[in-house]
Amino acid sequence: ATMSDEELVAKASVATPDRPFHLEAALRRGMPAERLNRESGVDPWFLDQISLICEERSRLAAFGAPAALGRRDWRRAKRLGFSDAQLAYLWGTDEGEVRSARLAQGVRATFKTVDTCAAEFAATTPYHYSTYEDTDEVVASSRPKVVILGSGPNRIGQGVEFDYCCVQASFALHDAGFETVMVNCNPETVSTDYDTSDRLYFEPVTREDVQNVLDAEQANGEVAGVIVALGGQTPLKLSSTLDPGLVMGTSPASIDLAEDRERWNALCERLRIPQAAGGTATGLEEALAIASKVGYPVLVRPSYVLGGRAMEIAYAEEDLERAMGAMTASGTLGREGGLSAERPVLVDKFLEDAIEVDVDAVRDHAGETLIGAVMEHVEEAGVHSGDSACVVPPPTLSPSVVRVIEGHTREIADALEVQGPLNVQYAVQRSTEGQASVFVIEANPRASRTVPFVSKATGVPLAKVAARVMAGATLAALRAEGLLKPPVTGYVSVKEAVLPFARFPDDDRTCKALCPAAEASLYAYRNPGEDMNQAVSIGGQPYTSSPNAFKFRQELSPTCSCKAAGQTWSDALKSIDDKAAAEQQGDIIVTEESAKKMARPLPAKGAPVAPRKGATTATAPATPAPAADPAAAAGDKIRTVGPTFIPAR
Repeated sequence: ATMSDEELVAKASVATPDRPFHLEAALRRGMPAERLNRESGVDPWFLDQISLICEERSRLAAFGAPAALGRRDWRRAKRLGFSDAQLAYLWGTDEGEVRSARLAQGVRATFKTVDTCAAEFAATTPYHYSTYEDTDEVVASSRPKVVILGSGPNRIGQGVEFDYCCVQASFALHDAGFETVMVNCNPETVSTDYDTSDRLYFEPVTREDVQNVLDAEQANGEVAGVIVALGGQTPLKLSSTLDPGLVMGTSPASIDLAEDRERWNALCERLRIPQAAGGTATGLEEALAIASKVGYPVLVRPSYVLGGRAMEIAYAEEDLERAMGAMTASGTLGREGGLSAERPVLVDKFLEDAIEVDVDAVRDHAGETLIGAVMEHVEEAGVHSGDSACVVPPPTLSPSVVRVIEGHTREIADALEVQGPLNVQYAVQRSTEGQASVFVIEANPRASRTVPFVSKATGVPLAKVAARVMAGATLAALRAEGLLKPPVTGYVSVKEAVLPFARFPDDDRTCKALCPAAEASLYAYRNPGEDMNQAVSIGGQPYTSSPNAFKFRQELSPTCSCKAAGQTWSDALKSIDDKAAAEQQGDIIVTEESAKKMARPLPAKGAPVAPRKGATTATAPATPAPAADPAAAAGDKIRTVGPTFIPAR
């Protein structure tokens, strides 16, 4: 719904990421800059600059089509910062048509070199930025070039782990004889240090800007290819907009197969790899229908988004309505196009009391798949893998379960024809009889946020190996070369997220589907329980995990002590229902609200807590999905592939 003037001014008065857009909308409506200055406190100079852009937008909209602009009009629009995508929106056309019309008028981006020596003497650093001038300062080169797309600005869900992958790839490809070209726009990353790569373009990771870089590089030498699989979801989504012949590693078609929820579901059914019951929806009514068939709680996930973004667990209809609202016109995903047949939402039965498992792997073009590590999460399934604590090797999964998971990973890698990194997420449920059921959650044909952890935990430089494989090397060749060596074993490694709760003092510290992780810490120790205690203690802040994390630690290291409280985990478990004491200890906060979110009641005071035996222990069994009628399931697109059962140890 359109906001009133008063609502718009009220929103523009609050410092949020959307404030510049609210100010622009207010000025476009004709609100006086004096009022906005008075209400928002934004300096008149900035309001005046935004007004210039508003006026130009109105002038450009009047042209009606890209063909109506002359060279001078194009240069003015681009110098004021209008992207091809923005202009396409104004004129109701395609971004490609806008680009073609602009290039036909001879208006293209030129690249200047950043003067890193402040004009004291000649600077030769290959550090470039784009502008719309007449001369270009990119120097020609003779070596084949590999363009690496970074992750763009760091945000929740997309951490510096991707920057690690890009930097390691740059080093590995440089050593292999390629000229490395980095494209990224975050000044706080190592990838944007001008001496990390042979050439750096400080540019946004968008379709238009990446293509501008490719045009400049192709005009000055051979471009062997573009790597999109190491910077997270942002560059991966660009794969379909690039020349398929330039995308190194896994093809854009295979990337889309894994990203498209319906096609991915069909692939898993063909491979007979189990998934939780569920279906795809493009609106609230469809989502409610699916949820009523599979039963609550359900996990709601959109397609083609940054891992974990807008993912939510819905325990009732009102939860599902709120989650769907965030993916339509009222939420941030709505501003990016919302839901459609091309971008459906996946509604799955949420597997309560399940162990989540992450697998990082690399497959080469010869068909060999290297399993980097199988990681067991400490928290229940549902906490995003980048923000959860996880352990290598998995301490409570039997060898038979691990073999099934590794087998499924290889099947998926082969079916997707992956050439490069692959991350697959699983959920493992164990019945009262001890049988384990393995379900696949999703697969991403790119590096994940756990790659740095796996590399450090095993001694295998997974990002370097993946980069070389995407550039055409085989795993066998890398073994012969000495880059790929057997993993180091004999100890346990734990990754723990460092959550900046000091920045969010009023936030609920219970881990949800996505937590604001700033960084992750790695600890290696002989005993996984003691290592877990060390990780939480060194984290330096009270960290609210679930009771299962404490059960996990107690089972693996019963003598491990709570550093802050000076008591054993067993003692801590008996008092977690006492909120005041827990807060005073600074160790755990479990409230009625957070317990409800974790779908488990608070333990009675003084009640014994059974240790975890190979799986997360549930205080109440998960509600089974109702038996599905195959005919009805086909009509309503409900998946009913049965689980893989592994006998008890």
